[in-house]
Amino acid sequence: MKFLIEIGVEELPAIPFLKELKNIKPKWKSLLDEFGLRSEFEFDYTPRRLVLSGDIPEFAPDLEVENIGAPKQVALQNGSWSAAAKSFANKCGISEDELSFKEIKGKEVLYHKSVVKGKATDELLLVMLDKFIHSLNFGKSMRWGNGEHEFIRPIRSLVCILGERSLDFEIYGVRSKKGFYPHRKFGYDLVKFDSIDEYFAKLEQNGITLKSALRKEKILSEFKQIEAKSGLKIELDLELLDEVVAITEYPTALLGEFEKEFLEVPSEVIITSMKENQRYFPLHDASGKLSNHFVVVSNQICDDYSLIIRGNEKVLRARLSDAKFFWESDLASEFSSEKLKTITYLTELGSMYDKEIRERDIARSLAKIYDRELRFEFDGDYEHELDRAVMLSKADLTTGMVYEFTNLQGVMGGYYAAYRKENPFVIDAIKEQYLPSGEGSLCPRTLFSSIVAISCKLDSLIGLFSINKIPNGNKDPYALRRAAAGIIKIVLNLDINFDVKNVLNSIKSGYKEFDIKALESFIYDRLYTMYDANTSVIKACLNSGESDLKRLNSAILALDEISKSDSFKENFSTFKRLANIIKDSEILSVDESLFEDESEKELNAKFKVLSLDESDILKYLNELFGLKDAIDKFFDSVMINHENPNIKANRIALIGQIYKAFLKVADIKEITL
Repeated sequence: MKFLIEIGVEELPAIPFLKELKNIKPKWKSLLDEFGLRSEFEFDYTPRRLVLSGDIPEFAPDLEVENIGAPKQVALQNGSWSAAAKSFANKCGISEDELSFKEIKGKEVLYHKSVVKGKATDELLLVMLDKFIHSLNFGKSMRWGNGEHEFIRPIRSLVCILGERSLDFEIYGVRSKKGFYPHRKFGYDLVKFDSIDEYFAKLEQNGITLKSALRKEKILSEFKQIEAKSGLKIELDLELLDEVVAITEYPTALLGEFEKEFLEVPSEVIITSMKENQRYFPLHDASGKLSNHFVVVSNQICDDYSLIIRGNEKVLRARLSDAKFFWESDLASEFSSEKLKTITYLTELGSMYDKEIRERDIARSLAKIYDRELRFEFDGDYEHELDRAVMLSKADLTTGMVYEFTNLQGVMGGYYAAYRKENPFVIDAIKEQYLPSGEGSLCPRTLFSSIVAISCKLDSLIGLFSINKIPNGNKDPYALRRAAAGIIKIVLNLDINFDVKNVLNSIKSGYKEFDIKALESFIYDRLYTMYDANTSVIKACLNSGESDLKRLNSAILALDEISKSDSFKENFSTFKRLANIIKDSEILSVDESLFEDESEKELNAKFKVLSLDESDILKYLNELFGLKDAIDKFFDSVMINHENPNIKANRIALIGQIYKAFLKVADIKEITL
């Protein structure tokens, strides 16, 4: 039997809706399963409607219900039914004459089995729809009417059809009807229809492209036409495209233009203003330079779009005029860290100027570690310029442009530094201080910039840990997890050594006393999210005690590669046994004079001739895992728990030296397969 549900709403805000979009189909599927109506269905949407449709059973399946009661000796007393038995009969809806026993697990107990007929779908569908609407979580909701209803936007219409019949019900003060609201070009009254097929046909006739995939396809097709006609290339932002698809019912891509004089403003400002404020797509010429054109995706339907284009050009012109004013005003103003003294970072950590001072001290400490590499990269006195880069890194927070476009922090600072002819390394370091900014983001390009970026992140981490503002559960208001992950990504991108423990200990004195071990663990824990590896492999590497990120990365990659081989699971049991025998035993030196069996001598000899080069961890581990046959022979030939305590201790020492060699890379007893 076919069904159709449409929840008609006022225009949905794109971003919160898109965040919940991936959960909508699973939530309806879960309800179908819960009510025994599992079936195929589709979910579609426009900014003014959520639509579920497909086939659904006419009835839920019958259910067998088994009831088990008291034991026979309790149910029957002196040949009569006890109170417990009568209560059981009442519960099952049967007479006392229908009571019977069944042997379950060797004991006779009251037993009754009945079949509950499945409810009709039309009865269940209304309950399901109410639960479905209440299950949707879009973050903030709106109240309307007398304030008793709450949803992402006010609900204005409801359709619920089963077969050919419209189910009569009311939710949120709205009664179901065979009617939907058309595109506003076609009017503001409900469009009536008689059947599900007619519903879909009339949607198209009334300016509604229901399927989001078709709306996206139309937009992309028109993008190609614009590119072919203009000779320009549209900057295709997929997230922005999804937003535009979500806010249009019948999209039309239009090419607009703005005055070339606005191109004097940095391109990032123009692009940000287009995308964030207006949801426009920027265009570039053949050389990749930003063009004075934009594409707007309109939701209007008309014969002449020139008025719409002019209206959008006027809106963008006003935005860009403001941006040009901020740009020119900022260039004429002082660009320094002095104004940061009036901006509070956090009450317990002082001003943004104080933060820059701490970052400068961290950068100086890191520069000592990487002095040779910095001198190779930087031709001149890098110490002065490094101080300059850090102390100017947050200066753009005092500018009008960053006040208006907060996500351009750092980027604008780089432009203002370039205008004042700062060193190119300083300019790049200011621009790149917040990198990497998320999944797939680039890292700073140079060691110089990387030190500035790491210093920023380290100060945030240590500072907030020192005042006990530590992420808890899903809450991370200061993005400390991203900061820690950013440090790791930068280090691995540069392929440099970075000993977390040593670095933290060298800079912790500039902060209140805090649990430095907790911060170390917090940074290491980010590794679990960065590899497509068995988590026990990562844990094993961390439990080695290694604190250098470069070596940890090499160990995780090498051990993960080995553990994914076809034979590893079978072979690893040998080494798991070895590790479990050692546990917390003290590992002494091997005394070869105590060897009794040839297998002991052979295992020791094979271990001693290994070429264990820790600079090549993959080879190092393969050498150790290559001892499997010799270890198996040893386990088969001798008993570890020898009656002579000296021999027992020596045998533990023999396999213990192998375990210790593994422990330089990973604690293999932590690996689970």
